[in-house]
Amino acid sequence: MTKALPQPPEGHCFHCLQPLPKDGGYQVTVAGHSQAVCCFGCQAVAQTIEEQGLLHFYQFRDTSNPLQVPLLPEELQQLEAYDQEDLQDQFTQVDEVGIRSTTLSVEGMTCAACAWLIEQQLMRVPGVRSAQVNATTERVSIRWDEQHVKLSALLQEIAGLGYRALPFQAATQEQDFKRRRRYFVRRIGIAGLATMQVMMIAVALYFGMVDELDDNLRQFFWWISLLFATPVLLYSAQPFYLSALRSIQARQLNMDVPVSLALLSAYGASAYATIVNAGEVYFESVSMFTFLLLVGRYLELLAKQKAIATAANLVKLLPATAQREVAPGEFESVAVSKLKAGDIVQVLAGQTLPADGELLSRATEINESMLTGESIPVLHQQGSQVLAGTLNQTQPIRVRVSATQQGTVMAKIAALQDQALANKPRLAERAERLANQFVKQLLILAALTFLVWSFIDPAEAFWVTLAVLVATCPCALALAAPTAVTGVIHRLNRYGIILRNTDVIETMRDVKTVVLDKTGTLTSGQFALTDRHYPNGQAQLADGLAKVLENYSEHPLAEPFKTLDLDSAEIQVSEVEVHLGAGISATWYASPSARPAKVRIGAPRFIADWHPEVADPIVNKNAANVVLATEDQVLAFYKVEDHLRDDALSTLNQLRKQGFELIMLTGDKHANAKRVAEQLNISTFKAECLPADKLAYVRQQQHHGPVLMIGDGINDGPVLAQADVSMTFGQAADLARQAADVVAMRNDFAAVGQFITHTAKSRRILRQNISWALVYNLGIIPVAVLGFVTPYIAAIGMSISSLLVLANSLRLYRAPKDAR
Repeated sequence: MTKALPQPPEGHCFHCLQPLPKDGGYQVTVAGHSQAVCCFGCQAVAQTIEEQGLLHFYQFRDTSNPLQVPLLPEELQQLEAYDQEDLQDQFTQVDEVGIRSTTLSVEGMTCAACAWLIEQQLMRVPGVRSAQVNATTERVSIRWDEQHVKLSALLQEIAGLGYRALPFQAATQEQDFKRRRRYFVRRIGIAGLATMQVMMIAVALYFGMVDELDDNLRQFFWWISLLFATPVLLYSAQPFYLSALRSIQARQLNMDVPVSLALLSAYGASAYATIVNAGEVYFESVSMFTFLLLVGRYLELLAKQKAIATAANLVKLLPATAQREVAPGEFESVAVSKLKAGDIVQVLAGQTLPADGELLSRATEINESMLTGESIPVLHQQGSQVLAGTLNQTQPIRVRVSATQQGTVMAKIAALQDQALANKPRLAERAERLANQFVKQLLILAALTFLVWSFIDPAEAFWVTLAVLVATCPCALALAAPTAVTGVIHRLNRYGIILRNTDVIETMRDVKTVVLDKTGTLTSGQFALTDRHYPNGQAQLADGLAKVLENYSEHPLAEPFKTLDLDSAEIQVSEVEVHLGAGISATWYASPSARPAKVRIGAPRFIADWHPEVADPIVNKNAANVVLATEDQVLAFYKVEDHLRDDALSTLNQLRKQGFELIMLTGDKHANAKRVAEQLNISTFKAECLPADKLAYVRQQQHHGPVLMIGDGINDGPVLAQADVSMTFGQAADLARQAADVVAMRNDFAAVGQFITHTAKSRRILRQNISWALVYNLGIIPVAVLGFVTPYIAAIGMSISSLLVLANSLRLYRAPKDAR
């Protein structure tokens, strides 16, 4: 039994102990007792303290001296700990201009109105650059300048609104989800039990089973119904009242406003009828309405959990500790958060890599299914990049750490998924605005209905108005878009496909042109040196210089040179410049006494500025596509080739059947481009394109309609950003991944077909949801206004409508048959 809390002086606020306003202020329930508070802020904070189990804050305070009483418990004041830089490094990122960003978990959000309120409050704080709140995932993505505002101040701003925000911790997300599930299950249980009892009494009254009994017995049944309906109204329906109050404060009415009005009105009128023993009672409608709404919210919670589980599970894969090398053959166990770039860690067979890094051991097989969805282990050679969260399978390895915590590829994937869930497609935003406008119109309609029926039949005016409020509540419309969007994100995640921009769901409807890069996109990107020719016979010198220069490049053609087995440590270059789509230039010091020489490596046309003859087939007899030269002489011709992706032809055939026009753009020579185009049956292609040429071509195509661009190279960044929809792969260059709307973590070209197929399905479901919600709401209005729907039937109709929308969206959560 809870010990009674110390009470403030008469006429003073229970929370801040200041005098109450003349109207008595607000009420808040703390430890089962109603308490008076002076303002909404005190009400919100008191409610937060109650929900967080911090009642000892009230238990042990001294109410005799209001000026000495803190307004926040110590637990909330301890938010200042999050300002420590070493702690922030574990959950924040810093961009190139020093702006910090992070994702916060927010407890207590129930709808878009809550998200709007938090966004508006945060954006008023000086130093906050952006704040995006996602009511679906209950997270806040925030960017701020720590020179102007501290993170603790932002957390306290949110706490002052009645919400609890803390840095997102994937490890505790499952626990939070279980707590929220228990929160709903308790309320659903009470509402369900009460509904069964009240319905039995209602059936007896409706069907005349007690008509022969006197009025006292009928009133007795009403009192029993009142007894069962009261805990439903006061406890089970509490989430709707809190949401309605917050939406009113945000001046953005949500669907819980008419829900709360309907519940309170029906209960109040029924209670009055019970007391005076005259009129009608609808306790069964109150109980059933609450029960069905809670079931809908509970199913929505389960859907949210499915949608965000993939990203959360990624982060939970990281181990808590790592074996850091302190001396050759000696290791110490340290927390993963203590690792820094340059540290060397040991990972035994069967263990998970704690950080991104370079493989120092000769070779190993690593299972990357948690990132890419591909279950077949990948063979990694010495010097290759290995990623945090992947599983070392064959033998102990040593890894030099290159990125930890928020800098790892895994953390970036999780951030991309959060970004996708935070962004709303245009159709979803329109549906949300429509739902909010519908609520306002519904309240006006209900007032007009009551006014008209007061002249037609005053005895029925209240009940007809109540039926209008219940039947036309836009719950289905509010659920239509969020459940479908989270569903498609969840479904694509099964394929290792991440949406960075959910607007593509709608844009893809009008896309009929697909533009494709060749190298690394239609081909595997696994290049090998197939032929070499040295005009002056200086093979070792040329290969060493080529290796040094290509180490500055991220282009796939550079990879075979980086793995050449020779010592290039003595080769000195400076003033290295990468020319996108062409090659690399530098100043080369052949020896300490020799004059510095200009050197280039790249496409033949790049070298032709110095040596026009390299474009002659007689000179370049093996059709080399990489040439190394100084201003004075050509040092080497290299032929670097890769092969077509295994699934490229089948996927392109699928796209052709769907009516897409396919165009290939490549910087490669015309002969190579023609060969690939013929193998893949691509009739339109353009070769020897510079990045500017690709950009101009896509802009030209956009005059005829939206364009989907697929590429993966660093030189594809500008054209990916220009296209209406852009897609790249997880192994693409960083610039390509940052510019693309869609990232396929699997290195499979089949992901293109899967993306197009499932976005089309989600678009159909999204439109079905919105269409059904609009048809129901618009169709039920005249029926309810004319008095043909009782509150009891209205509650059933509204709930069935919402459950149908939710069930339709849940089709997207079913495991696809072809997902691996």
